[in-house]
Amino acid sequence: MEPNIVFMGTPDFAVPSLRSLIEAGYRISAVVTQPDRPVGRKKIMTPTPVKEEALRRGIPVLQPPKLRAAAAVEELAAYAPDLIVTAAYGQILPKAVLELPKHGCINVHGSLLPKYRGGAPIQRAIMNGERVTGVTIMYMAEGLDTGDMIAKAELPIGPDDDAGHVFERLSAVGAELLLRTLPSILDGTAGREPQNDAEATYSPNLTRDDERIDWTRSAQAIYDQLRGLSPRPGAFTYWNGDVFKIWKAARPAPGRSASAAPGTVLEIGADGLAVATGDGVFVAVEVQPAGKKALPVGEFARSGLMRKGDRLGEAPAGDADANSAEAVR
Repeated sequence: MEPNIVFMGTPDFAVPSLRSLIEAGYRISAVVTQPDRPVGRKKIMTPTPVKEEALRRGIPVLQPPKLRAAAAVEELAAYAPDLIVTAAYGQILPKAVLELPKHGCINVHGSLLPKYRGGAPIQRAIMNGERVTGVTIMYMAEGLDTGDMIAKAELPIGPDDDAGHVFERLSAVGAELLLRTLPSILDGTAGREPQNDAEATYSPNLTRDDERIDWTRSAQAIYDQLRGLSPRPGAFTYWNGDVFKIWKAARPAPGRSASAAPGTVLEIGADGLAVATGDGVFVAVEVQPAGKKALPVGEFARSGLMRKGDRLGEAPAGDADANSAEAVR
């Protein structure tokens, strides 16, 4: 008998997994995703990428604000799933949901577990300068990404790869690994490897503090931070008391040093904005001053507003959220 699968996912990362299941002929009886959210300055209510894909395919969509709620569990149980497949859903599945399907609940997780458990594994792997990441297909448990592992696939991270590039490639790797692994899960022959909790690391969701540049760090660490935050939400510093976002930078040149204090503008011109760091020089090539659009540094330099010797990173009194670090690009 054809298995009845419920799919849970939210962002673009999850769409290839859902699409691959459908195109491989599996029956997806329902999709569960996060509620629509207001997006942009006009706060337009916007469906998740997974919801959009499901609606295009004519699949029923459930959007419980809290999956733990009794009504949400009851609604899901009505679909009588044989298997639940999740990919970046965004909520921890309660025990009542984990126990619903006879084949269990599996997850397409964007890291090589037990490293980078949690909600931002791809971004934090890049921010930490990792050279390799991957996908783990795992059975879900009540803890945060603590379940037994079924299969893994690795993906190299290039020196200039950002989170957007890695997300796109890793989502395809995850979809392919899911299809390759699913038959053994459904026929009960899939292996189970317990995770070594002593080797576990965590990747909590990004906060505003993660986006702020600390100029006392190395130029490479700041460059990796920028890559992990690209294309969204981007990194920021302060200039003249306002948020100043940095979107793109040149790869740090080895051996280039600076005697000025970290955060000091060393040069600004057509070749970029050079800033002193804890161990060398960081060169930004695309920036966004407060209240402006993102633009190449050469264009910004022609305004003459920023000059050599200016200091970046000095927060205004109180570091008020009014100077939002979440300016829309």
